[in-house]
Amino acid sequence: MKSPRLLTYPDPRLRAVAELVTIFNDDLAALAADLVAAVEAAPAVGLAAPHIGILRRVIAVRSPGGATIRLYVNPVIEWTSADTMVNEEGSVAMPGVSAEVERPRAVRVGYVGLDGALAVEEAEGFPAAVLQHEIDQLDGVFWIDRLSRLRRERLIKRFQKLGGRSAPSAILSP
Repeated sequence: MKSPRLLTYPDPRLRAVAELVTIFNDDLAALAADLVAAVEAAPAVGLAAPHIGILRRVIAVRSPGGATIRLYVNPVIEWTSADTMVNEEGSVAMPGVSAEVERPRAVRVGYVGLDGALAVEEAEGFPAAVLQHEIDQLDGVFWIDRLSRLRRERLIKRFQKLGGRSAPSAILSP
């Protein structure tokens, strides 16, 4: 299967709010397959449908250890811990640059499976950061929006010095 084309910063679709999925059919299954192929090809820890230009609330995330890729439809962060942690984050949309981002250490995420069944998942540490990063993307929050203005401007300049493009990198690095 050929991987879909990934958007590159500053494509405006990377800051668009994704629409709720209301119909669970073959089109959703095809989108899910495209997201899995894109995660495998990038290689990425996770991707949101807007990364491939589809403004739907679907994310694909590698399980800890990377053996499988999980799909989340209409994911919502229901709870976050008061404890925080810092991870090095980046995006396939801005390859070659990364920065430290502080986020809650643990989350509870409600979502729907491809079959339409409701589910809840708790995650801590790096997996929690990945889920928050991808759900942010669905909400139109690009990861650099989590940086101070000065850090964001410096990172954008570094990205531009790289020509705005280079080899794809992981979304988050543990």
